[in-house]
Amino acid sequence: MTRIAIRPCPFRESEMLRQGGVHPVLARLYASRGLTDPRELSSELAALIPPPGLLHIGAAAVFLADSIAARKRMVIVADYDCDGATACATALRGLRAMGADVDFIVPNRFEYGYGLTPEIVALTAREKSPDIIITVDNGIASIEGVEEAKRRGIDVVVTDHHLPGEKLPDARVIVNPNQPACGFPSKHLAGVGVVFYVLLALRAELRRRGAFDAQTQPKLDSLLDLVALGTVADVVKLDSNNRILVAQGLKRMRAGRMHAGIAALFRVAGRQARSATPFDLGFALGPRLNAAGRLEDMSFGIECLITDDEGRAWALAQRLNEINLQRREIEAEMQDTAMLHLDAFEPAGSTTITVFDETWHQGVIGIVASRLKEKFYRPTITFAPAGDGWIKGSGRSITGFHLRDALDLVSKRAPSLIDKFGGHAMAAGLSIRAEAFDAFSKAFEEVGRSLLSAHQLERVIETDGPLEDHYYTTQFIELMDGQVWGQGFAPPVFCDEFRVVSQRILKERHLKLLVEKNGARYDAIWFGRTDGLSERARIAFRLDANEYNGTTKVQLMVEHAEPA
Repeated sequence: MTRIAIRPCPFRESEMLRQGGVHPVLARLYASRGLTDPRELSSELAALIPPPGLLHIGAAAVFLADSIAARKRMVIVADYDCDGATACATALRGLRAMGADVDFIVPNRFEYGYGLTPEIVALTAREKSPDIIITVDNGIASIEGVEEAKRRGIDVVVTDHHLPGEKLPDARVIVNPNQPACGFPSKHLAGVGVVFYVLLALRAELRRRGAFDAQTQPKLDSLLDLVALGTVADVVKLDSNNRILVAQGLKRMRAGRMHAGIAALFRVAGRQARSATPFDLGFALGPRLNAAGRLEDMSFGIECLITDDEGRAWALAQRLNEINLQRREIEAEMQDTAMLHLDAFEPAGSTTITVFDETWHQGVIGIVASRLKEKFYRPTITFAPAGDGWIKGSGRSITGFHLRDALDLVSKRAPSLIDKFGGHAMAAGLSIRAEAFDAFSKAFEEVGRSLLSAHQLERVIETDGPLEDHYYTTQFIELMDGQVWGQGFAPPVFCDEFRVVSQRILKERHLKLLVEKNGARYDAIWFGRTDGLSERARIAFRLDANEYNGTTKVQLMVEHAEPA
């Protein structure tokens, strides 16, 4: 079941923002998203929370500065998603600008699994002979890997943002806003954000040592296009600190001051960098980078982000685009198979979904889990074969069900079921034996039943209520597009009653509507929906400026509708 709800909006806060000079509709939108102070709207770099708030960041800066001075050889071990790739490119570019001897290695997810494993340490030692390994977007759970590195005399610096387990690795230094005792006010930095902070601290340390002054120091703000892309693509919460990082990155992209690889990704995705939005980063650039890690090898993606040669960047972006098209085909097939598996699935009788198919590709199960979760609105884990009788699962969750904690609960109740697991509240991964699939499904469903109530399994479309008639304009849409919306700071969705003047089905897949309110008529479209609407409907919608034959008109993008 889906229902439309209106976000509560605290009047006093909204009024304060309005008096502080914020547009009246934006004041209402911000207040209902928990914003209370106009200062939280600052997108200037000076408003960033300063680096010293991150636990151990000073120690990391001193250690890296000493290592650069001693010409130590560093190797970055990256994760294989978009956050990992941008974090790796950011670290590589930043450290090189500060004089470090640094290289990278990105493990193939199918051979080596996730994180800094002992096998990856051995591979890195064999191929790169480092003195120091720096992890980006992984490492907080790599207890055995760090031990193996120490055994080989390699120091490890862990930079990560994932939630730690009960024990931390015995690394030289760990920078992670989510480690115990870290008082950093924003726990939502992405992996790339953590690395950017480490670079800021390292630069300050090198300034103190006289390596350069404020005039001659490397310009780290040139890395913000990478930081913005990784932050949006990793779907971390866009709190005021992350919004600054994203806004600054978008500003650089719109001004054409971005790295060759980012420009090439915009071009290959058919998007305009000069009007870049978080949506472009999350749905056009991010997936093209992620596809490399899902199907082949993320080093293509990282190469694209670290080259300054426009020709090479363009060739790599085209390669990434091809891999992404292939990913889409595989995903469509897997989704069809999943729907066959779930033919008899009765949402009313179950709080979770687990599906396994012998033919599935483990690089794409996460996307399929995400699609199934959207369709059935249940925490979902999809599994694919991982060789030697093992299967690998990737899960996506719904609001109020912490997926990593749920898996923790399964492993405590049935200690032999899960081999390893990790992740966040909304997404997690795990490995189990193929023969344990049924037992795991049962145990996971039991945890679901104990933690989820019926109303949590209802999809609620949160809206911002009605919009005054005189704001249905392209100027107002432009004003909204200029803000940074995203995870945890949801893009505006309005809702109101309309009379449905006409409706037809477009390309056999979408519902095209003409609707009317207070004598004004608007075009509307509901993607992926073919059932018609009743004559009076309550519609939840986003506003969109639709350009057609050289004229731009306001169009409603329907999110949900119910009879009025």
